[in-house]
Amino acid sequence: MKILNAEQIRQADAFTIENEPIASDALMERAANQLYEWIRKRLQPQTPVVIFAGVGNNGGDGLVLARLLAQDNYHVITYLIKVAEKLTNDCQLNADRLIMLDESLLIEISDISELPAIKQDAIVVDALFGSGLNRPVTGLAEACIRSMNESENVVVAIDIPSGLYADQPINHKTDTVVKADYTLSFQFPKLCFFWPENDKFVGRWEILPIGLHPVFIHEVKANHHYLEAALLKPWWKSRARFAHKGNFGHVLLVAGSANKSGAAILAARACMRSGAGLLHVHLPIKACNPMQSAFPEAMISLDSHEFYFSELPDLAPFNAVAVGPGIGTAPETATALKLLIQNSKQSLVLDADALNILAENKTWLAFLPKHSILTPHPKEFERLAGKWQNGFERLSLQKELSVRFGLIIVLKGAYTCVSMPDGKCYFNPTGNPGMATAGSGDVLTGIIAGLVAQGYSPAKASLLGVYLHGMAGDLAAEQLGMESMLASDIISHLPKAIAKIRE
Repeated sequence: MKILNAEQIRQADAFTIENEPIASDALMERAANQLYEWIRKRLQPQTPVVIFAGVGNNGGDGLVLARLLAQDNYHVITYLIKVAEKLTNDCQLNADRLIMLDESLLIEISDISELPAIKQDAIVVDALFGSGLNRPVTGLAEACIRSMNESENVVVAIDIPSGLYADQPINHKTDTVVKADYTLSFQFPKLCFFWPENDKFVGRWEILPIGLHPVFIHEVKANHHYLEAALLKPWWKSRARFAHKGNFGHVLLVAGSANKSGAAILAARACMRSGAGLLHVHLPIKACNPMQSAFPEAMISLDSHEFYFSELPDLAPFNAVAVGPGIGTAPETATALKLLIQNSKQSLVLDADALNILAENKTWLAFLPKHSILTPHPKEFERLAGKWQNGFERLSLQKELSVRFGLIIVLKGAYTCVSMPDGKCYFNPTGNPGMATAGSGDVLTGIIAGLVAQGYSPAKASLLGVYLHGMAGDLAAEQLGMESMLASDIISHLPKAIAKIRE
């Protein structure tokens, strides 16, 4: 699914109106019907609904919603917040329609002193401003938002919480923004939904399809995308009856050290569970016995050093090479990593301590094989790219690094963001906070390496990997609860996640 900016969304509306064709007020009616159906399914007949509507088209959506609720005998009252005298044409049209139905349903508010007290049991609908807002909210509208935020009511925002910008950061110290419990976004998510600092405003968000023209959606250029199973499913490779393990790739996993063999074991298990045919784990002497005891399916490539990775094995037999989980940052390890970067003829998968070593040797980034995959968590990424003030700045740093060095960067977290060398970015919807546990990143490294070995391109392996990793985590959370999840639980649910994609 494409993530469009505010101007592209405006263009999508205009294209739909012209080419479907459909009148603008009829398109608004269609959108409000989606809102109504969503709310109706969750609304008790006796629960009142309070709608705060602005003077633009977002307010018009709220006015149509009010009429639909009233026609179905729900208790609804709408306050038109007059931040300007003139309403947009469709907003004015629907204000007139609401008054014609029952003039008591619409109350105009022109001064802060006229703002009502909100009933404690009411559902509040925010329809003040839409995705086109690009300046701070002040005066009457700001007071209205503060009133909504100070109440303890459930707040539902239409399209985007009022006061939040779709495509640029707000000032969290000074800007006033609706703190919604639910945000119902029309047709596409907004880019601002994917930043942790905005979670307290957006709440739980859902997409409501409103039938924008498919030709426009297909042809419009977008640099940001929301991952869906429909994109990934056609990529999945089926296995031939006479296939053998040699058909599914040979992975070299450089992982583990004397006191961190667990990271290597988790990555190795995940690699084989993702479908790799053969796996060698390159280990120091002290980590060998734990690996052989815990995971006999893995073959061992033994380093001569007792405690950590210090030398490069022959790379020729391998289809994929992953390095980092648990290797430490000893000087000998850094030297061996440098040799790996210099000698590898194929894309690498780098995680954990490999990234920490890179952060101390940033000139090495230029020598990484093109389309190598980096899988940092936010702190590791900060060491690589520098600090940021907000999600938009972080995304800019990530894209710059991907484009400059031809890398795929998998920035882990809620809505894991995968940036490509062409500047495109994909946000992953699967996963949950239960996956914030030691070893979860090692599992992802193993999955991606296993997919690369099977012949998936680094880009497809990264996108499939994060989606499957998150889905396996979701399946584990359903069975075990988020608090009790272990990284190994993600691995054990990976077969069911793969089955869901395959089906």
